[in-house]
Amino acid sequence: MPRAFAEIAFTPAVQSIQKQQGSAASYAKFLKPEVSGGDRLTAAEAVFISERDGFYQASVSETGWPYVQFRGGPAGFLKILSPTQIAYADYRGNRQYVSTGNLTLENRLSLILMDYPNRRRLKIWGHATIVSTEEDAAAVARLHDPNYKAVPERAVIITIDAFDWNCPQHIPQRYTLDELQDLELLR
Repeated sequence: MPRAFAEIAFTPAVQSIQKQQGSAASYAKFLKPEVSGGDRLTAAEAVFISERDGFYQASVSETGWPYVQFRGGPAGFLKILSPTQIAYADYRGNRQYVSTGNLTLENRLSLILMDYPNRRRLKIWGHATIVSTEEDAAAVARLHDPNYKAVPERAVIITIDAFDWNCPQHIPQRYTLDELQDLELLR
């Protein structure tokens, strides 16, 4: 577990519960000055991200309510720009614009990327910058897969503050139809 995650997640209230539940000692080591990491993607995260065709994104409204929405596209639509930045073309959906509106006032967000067949989960915290097609059509176009028939309305560029891999203990093993067909071909 990297320090960047612990600094964000292990608030005083969380540490109090950890102490009550007996797990404080095992997690306190991640807040020690000599511990670092978890704020720059490595090759392992880059490969994992490039294979995903969707993720869950959480934002916070101006009234303080969390909002979680699924974002999907072709595998690899979430692009790695650098070890500290990822981005995606944001496609037209139901046109409620809740996430977009939330991110214009409070740009903190978190993502959960799932690999159900292998029971793996990557959590990412960061700050988003919204770039409309009117502001920078070329940037939005670079993130859009031309073979994907959706209409991109904007780019969402995320500067990573922290990430953490989560334990697989309670992740159900699920497969898409394509993944099931691939399994059948291997038999």
